[in-house]
Amino acid sequence: MGAHMDPEEFRRNGYAVIDWIADYWTHLAERPVTPAEPPGAVAALLPAGPPEHGEPFDRILADLDPVVAPGLTHWQHPAFFGYFPANTSGPSVLGDLVSAGLGVQGMLWASAPACTEVETVMMDWLAELIDLPQRFRSSGPGGGVIQDSASSATLVATLAALHRASGGRWRGNGVDRRYRVYTSTQAHSSVEKAARIAGLGDDGVRAIEVDPKTLALRPELLRAAIEADRAAGDVPALVVATIGTTSTTAVDPLPAIGELCRAYGLWLHVDAAYAGAAAVCPELRWSHAGVEYADSYCFDPHKWLLTGFDCDAFWVADRAELTGALSVLPEFLRNAATESGAVLDYRDWQVPLGRRFRALKLWFVLRWYGAEGLRAHIRAGVDLAGRFADLVRADERFEVVAPHPFSLVCFRLRADAAPAADIPAADARNAELLARVNATGRVHLTHTRVNGRHTLRLAVGAPQTTYREVDLAWRLVERTATTLLGGAAEGNRATGAPAG
Repeated sequence: MGAHMDPEEFRRNGYAVIDWIADYWTHLAERPVTPAEPPGAVAALLPAGPPEHGEPFDRILADLDPVVAPGLTHWQHPAFFGYFPANTSGPSVLGDLVSAGLGVQGMLWASAPACTEVETVMMDWLAELIDLPQRFRSSGPGGGVIQDSASSATLVATLAALHRASGGRWRGNGVDRRYRVYTSTQAHSSVEKAARIAGLGDDGVRAIEVDPKTLALRPELLRAAIEADRAAGDVPALVVATIGTTSTTAVDPLPAIGELCRAYGLWLHVDAAYAGAAAVCPELRWSHAGVEYADSYCFDPHKWLLTGFDCDAFWVADRAELTGALSVLPEFLRNAATESGAVLDYRDWQVPLGRRFRALKLWFVLRWYGAEGLRAHIRAGVDLAGRFADLVRADERFEVVAPHPFSLVCFRLRADAAPAADIPAADARNAELLARVNATGRVHLTHTRVNGRHTLRLAVGAPQTTYREVDLAWRLVERTATTLLGGAAEGNRATGAPAG
C-alpha cells in the first residue's frame, strides 16, 4: 500500500464503490432519515491522526458503513422532506465520476476545450427546456455558465450590476457613491451576503415588504424605496426578484418589477434556484412570466432536476457586462485562442479562477431522462405535494398557510386548535410538533416563519418518494398532534391516508 493506484486496481476498487452506492440506494428507505448520535460521535470513531502507512482499499471502504452512514442525514431518502430537495441520480453520479477521472481544469477554453464547449451547449439545452428568451442563448450577446450555487450567481450578478451602475468606476460604498440593492423580505440570505462581499454592507440592501397572502414582493413599495434612495443621492443598482422563495415558494411579480427596473435603469437578477426546474413543464411556466425583463437569471439543477450538487445554471442577457466586471487577465493566462475573441473563457464569468467539468453530469442527466422524463419527475413532485396539502386541509386542526404551486407545502396547527390559544403558545405547539415528528427518525421536515408565525414545511423532491412516504408523513403529523393536544378534536378529522 502507499503506491499510486494503477488502472487495474482502480477498476477493481471502482466496481466495489459502485456496488456500495447501489446497495446504499437499494436499502435507503430502511434507514432512519436522520442520525441519532450526538455531536462528536463520528469524530470519536476516527483516529487522532493520519496513518503512517497506506491501508488496503477494502479496509477503507469497509469503514463507510460503521463510521459515515450512521452519522448522515440522508438527503436522498424517500422520506426526506426538509429544506429543498438536493437530489442526485445514477446518470449524475456517473457523470461526476467521469469528470473526476478526467481531472481537467476548465478555467480557459485553451486549458480544456471540451469542458467549455460542452458546458455552453448544455446551457443552451437547458435554456430551451425551460423556454428562456433567445437573448440568453450563446448564439446571441448573452449565454449561460454553471456556477457552484445560486449564492454565487447572486454575487456575480451583484458585481455586474454595480459595475454597470458606476460605469466601471465602482469601488464600494464610502469611496464613490452609495449603491443600493433591493429584494423582498422573503428573499434568500445570499442577497445580503453578496452585498457584504461587494462592500455595500448590511444597510446596502433594502428589504421590501410582501403581500401577506401571496408573500410576493409589493411593486409599489419597491418604487417608493427606489425613489427615496434617489432623492437621498444614492444609486439604485440591482433588484433581486425570486421565483419560488426559499421559505414558501412565493413568486414575485416579475412583469411589474421588470417595468420598474427598465424605467429606473436597474439590473434585474431573477433567482429561481428551486422553482426554475418547474419550467420544464409548460403548464408551470406561468411562474416565469416577465423573465424577459431579466438581465440575469439562475436556477439549480442540483435541487429539483436530478443533478448532483454543485450545479447552478446562470445566464446573462449581455455577457460583455459580466466579463467587464470580472475579467482579470494575468500574463501567465494569455493565449492565442483567448486573444482571438472566438472562444468563451468561463473564468471571467465567476469568482474563482478554476472550475471542474460539471457539465458532464448535466449532459448525462439530460440525455438519460430526456425532456419527457424530467417533466414526469417534476409533475410527480407537484402531485405528491398536492396530496399532502389535501390531507392537511381535511383536518380542521390544521391550516395550509401559503400557496403551494410547486412541491412545497407550508402548514401548521391553527392557533385555536387548543384552549388558551395565544400566538406564542400556538408557535410553541407547532415547534414541539415538528420536534416530535422528526425525533421518530422516520421522516424529516423543517420549519419557517410565515407572517411571523412558526410554520412547518414539507418539501417533496426525492426520486424514490411515493404516496407511501407522503401518507406516512401525514400519519406521523396528525397522530403526534393528537397526542400533543390531548386528543382534542378527535372526531373532527379525516386523514384520507391508509392506516399503518
